[in-house]
Amino acid sequence: MGGHGDSRAQPRLRGAPMPTFRWEQIRSHDLPNDKWLVIERRVYDISRWTQKHPGGSRLIGHHGAEDATDAFHAFHSDLSFVRKFLKPLLIGELAPDEPSLDGLQSAQLVEDFRALRQAAEDMKLFEANPTFFLLLLGHILAMEVLAWLLLYLLGPGWVSSTLAALILALSQAQSWCLQHDLGHASVFRKSRCNHLAQQFVMGQLKGFSAHWWNFRHFQHHAKPNIFHKDPDVTVAPIFLLGESSVEYGQKKRRYLPYNLQHLYFFLIGPPLLTLVNFEVENLAYMLVCTRWTDLLWATSFYVRFYLSYAPFYGVPGVLFFFVAVRVLESHWFVWITQMNHIPKEIGREKHRDWASSQLAATCNVEQSFFNDWFSGHLNFQIEHHLFPTMPRHNYRRVAPLVKALCEKHGLTYEVKPILTALVDIVRSLKKSGDMWLEAYLHQ
Repeated sequence: MGGHGDSRAQPRLRGAPMPTFRWEQIRSHDLPNDKWLVIERRVYDISRWTQKHPGGSRLIGHHGAEDATDAFHAFHSDLSFVRKFLKPLLIGELAPDEPSLDGLQSAQLVEDFRALRQAAEDMKLFEANPTFFLLLLGHILAMEVLAWLLLYLLGPGWVSSTLAALILALSQAQSWCLQHDLGHASVFRKSRCNHLAQQFVMGQLKGFSAHWWNFRHFQHHAKPNIFHKDPDVTVAPIFLLGESSVEYGQKKRRYLPYNLQHLYFFLIGPPLLTLVNFEVENLAYMLVCTRWTDLLWATSFYVRFYLSYAPFYGVPGVLFFFVAVRVLESHWFVWITQMNHIPKEIGREKHRDWASSQLAATCNVEQSFFNDWFSGHLNFQIEHHLFPTMPRHNYRRVAPLVKALCEKHGLTYEVKPILTALVDIVRSLKKSGDMWLEAYLHQ
């Protein structure tokens, strides 16, 4: 069946029967310049398309030689539009006697998950409430104005400056959440509207590139907690997580005292991620990838910030004030975004089905009005990862369906109190550090 032994399939002539392939053939096409994937039992050669893919070559490339059906549905809202781009890439289909899934994946689980997604669509859970997101933007802008008014009315004293910095950090945190919604196309029906709004929020309100964020964040969603595919856990040699701890220990690598990483995490993790790592990475991305529009948007943020606060502090003072806001914001970002992932399984690619891979890498935090607001509904991380384009105000409604699916298939649906989730980050770092030390000394 499907006698294509060469590295690239030949184009199909009109009217000719559809070539068929087996998984053993497809598996060999997972190279940088030779990549196939399967969507709805149809085989596509994406080798030349990866560089044109709007989400980036890495995102689509991470699904090479896999069934990407559920990922395809998860990332795209307008399937009829996207399918137009798939047509020229079609080279065949799975042989009739080949399973739709490769490996040991559970066909029943996949079928039930797809039925759950259809139920969510029937319940209109992928439709956004415009008022909800308008209020989000309004309260962000209100905090920006309030911070400036505090300094204008009370002067740049220590108390007023501290309060203003805290308010601005909260505004920045909520801006992260709103641009995150827009990046996942969960606000407007048209992707272009979401992207334009994301550029405004990410650029004018935060000083970052929307393209940079999407480039790294979509990879995280495609392969959460997978080394070299999820940028959020590819943090060695600064921190060791999961399986990398033992590997570094066995190879006698000791760039830092990793058995103490749960301590130096407090010095270089939460304080510096946004201020140093993100700022440098973001600027490098815009320059290397020539994202000049993003650079202009980001520049407008810094110009506005300087013009707003330089009259109160002068040049050195406004720089110190900016650093203070970024450091506070960075603490929020690290603790809130990592409490759902760092304590979970972290390792190399295991080629699980979509639902299993997302559940293995995520957990939830208890629902409350404060937790919902403060985390931008990332306390529903399981639901968010299963349905990235779903508006976050609907996570609460789909959660019982997801929990029932997990109970049926014996999958863990973990929900923690927020303080436990935060402490588990440190516990996980210590556990990984101890694993490294044990392997370093005795293996």
